[in-house]
Amino acid sequence: MAAVPAPSTGPDAGVTWHYGDPLGEQRAAESDAVLMDRSHRKVITLTGGDRQTWLHSISTQHVSELPDGASTENLSLDGQGRVEDHWIQTELGGITYLDTEPWRGEPLLDYLRKMVFWSDVSPAAADLAVLSLLGPRLAERPVLDALGVDALPAGMTAAALPGGGFLRRMPSAQAGQVELDLVVPRDEAPEWRNRLVQAKIRPAGVWAYEAHRVAAVRPRLGVDTDERTIPHEVGWIGGPGLGAVHLDKGCYRGQETIARVHNLGKPPRMLVLLHLDGSADRPSTGDAVQANGRSVGRLGTVVDHVDLGPVALALLKRGLPADTELVTGADAGVTAVIDPDSMPPPDAVGAGRAAVERLRGTSR
Repeated sequence: MAAVPAPSTGPDAGVTWHYGDPLGEQRAAESDAVLMDRSHRKVITLTGGDRQTWLHSISTQHVSELPDGASTENLSLDGQGRVEDHWIQTELGGITYLDTEPWRGEPLLDYLRKMVFWSDVSPAAADLAVLSLLGPRLAERPVLDALGVDALPAGMTAAALPGGGFLRRMPSAQAGQVELDLVVPRDEAPEWRNRLVQAKIRPAGVWAYEAHRVAAVRPRLGVDTDERTIPHEVGWIGGPGLGAVHLDKGCYRGQETIARVHNLGKPPRMLVLLHLDGSADRPSTGDAVQANGRSVGRLGTVVDHVDLGPVALALLKRGLPADTELVTGADAGVTAVIDPDSMPPPDAVGAGRAAVERLRGTSR
């Protein structure tokens, strides 16, 4: 099948959306193995003796002693604790690798360069491509031989590849599922694709990747977030798997908001999965979500899933009951239902709030 390009106005412009059978590609990702080209992502390298302690001081994650081969998720915030940048970070062979969204590569690199001052660190753009693999068959010997490794790395760790680049294992949302990233020199990406296809791994478009991500309720910067998003709202703090904020580290920009919301307050919004009416025209990212004629949030990624049908991620007003009747779309003509399993756990009282309540109790 001929490759169908991703929409030119969307976040994945420049790579393949699907190969003629998007739902079949998703099914293969669940039962077999697929290869997806995500080479539009931007990769930045940090070199120099201060790179880890320097990045630790300006980001949300504890990375001052990140061991060789380790990967993590990390953020840069503004002064009010709102998310500006998000990246996956890998430490390997004396180099720190950051890969981020296509449109954030240059702004993030510019910010990092401005923050160097007198530190021994050199941020630079890297001509590396990201290829992602998904499926339960990725641990089988023919695939391992094609990858040139004896065994897959553990979750959120990476292994260097003989010809350059590295293989990274990401956490999976399903039991038995394997998710890998190949980060390789861009001019060698076609050879890697051919080698993996010869190992019977099916080519798939990023539609399959996005459907998998949405079903797992994993947010994407600039699509499922907006200019007001704080990490607590989208699960980038304190959760299992991809946790991007370390709550017990030194100062960084925006830390006051992180600590205040964690200890005293509640995030104003929550990220949930919505099931959409399949008989209506698909709504778009950024469309308002309404309840009783009032806006209660915004749509993020909208995608058709092989099992779930049309679904979307949405940032909604926190505390909204799961059975709230919702509509969305340009003319509010699409019915939407919250998936109750995607709702965040009931609010727990933070330590700071509990202390305040105890003091109030003793003063009465």
